[in-house]
Amino acid sequence: MDSQLRNIFFQLLRIGLWGEGKLTLKQPMNMEDWITIRQYAVNHTVEGIIYDSFPFLEEQQLPPQALRLKWAVRMDQIERHNEKMNLVIAEQFKIFNEKGIRPILQKGQGVASYYRTPLHRISGDVDWCFEGDGYMKARDLLKEKHPSFQDTAGFSLDYHWRGIHIEHHKRTFDFRSPLKRRYLRKLLTDYKDRQEKLIVNGVPIRLLAPELQLLQVNIHILKHLITYGIGLRQFCDSARLYYSVSSQIDSHALEQIYRKTGILKWIHLLHKLLVENLGLPKTKLPFPYLEELETKWMLDEVWYSGNFGIHDERFENSKKSKNFSRPDSPRRLWQNFKRYVKYAPEEAIAFPIIHTYSKYLGKDSD
Repeated sequence: MDSQLRNIFFQLLRIGLWGEGKLTLKQPMNMEDWITIRQYAVNHTVEGIIYDSFPFLEEQQLPPQALRLKWAVRMDQIERHNEKMNLVIAEQFKIFNEKGIRPILQKGQGVASYYRTPLHRISGDVDWCFEGDGYMKARDLLKEKHPSFQDTAGFSLDYHWRGIHIEHHKRTFDFRSPLKRRYLRKLLTDYKDRQEKLIVNGVPIRLLAPELQLLQVNIHILKHLITYGIGLRQFCDSARLYYSVSSQIDSHALEQIYRKTGILKWIHLLHKLLVENLGLPKTKLPFPYLEELETKWMLDEVWYSGNFGIHDERFENSKKSKNFSRPDSPRRLWQNFKRYVKYAPEEAIAFPIIHTYSKYLGKDSD
């Protein structure tokens, strides 16, 4: 995609994300341009956000009718999938509660609630974490009622429930560094009384406190940047979350959380990107970022890697290995290590050690 079309893509993304603004074009777009826009929207799982920009466009700026119809059909599929996910979330939450298990909804549908049109956010699965020994209790319940689950790398397990992919996580936050575990446990205790509730199909679903939601969403982004990359949808999650909860958070406390977990320098990068490229108002940030930081390199990496690095065209013809999940993995991992080690050193250094441990030695077994 050339720079002019990329600029149009980000204009559409901002309009859809915030529900305001006008599209500025130097020349009309043709069908080929729109097909390219849509393909990149798919790569970054932001089809819904781009679609939400259409009501703000002039008639002559809209995609050709055939493509609009195809896009509308896709949006109907996304909405139906999200509605089914909500049914499963409400059902599972009630089942866990009846068994004395206290689940907390992570990311996904919880973050979707902060969007202008929650059903238009694409969500791949339902993520649960648990209070106390809830993870093991839930695993025991699955052994009895749903034995087809599998333990996975990253201290998690997954399975399908009524056709929806479900993941359970031992750890609430995607930090790799073991040096932060005690502090993270303390945070969960300190903020327990500030947990949020989200009504899903009439059921009050437990969410983390706003400060910890931000920490969870943002460390998830960093985790994938250090590995194979991540798409724009997760950055949109962070932007919408800041926008929606800014008045509820303790700004100083959140800055200290970022500092004590060792990611504050990277958070400054993230904040600048959210403001300059996604249009988040500066006033919605908890503290000023460092203006002198250069973020173009990070945006370029996000742009090319797409959703979890799956669509990175730079590596389409690279060699594949049975030991890695992506083509040319060793080189890609090394490059990302070098990019991020100066912004979040503990996380970058701990990744290969903890990932290897979780993959081969950290799985639960019976």
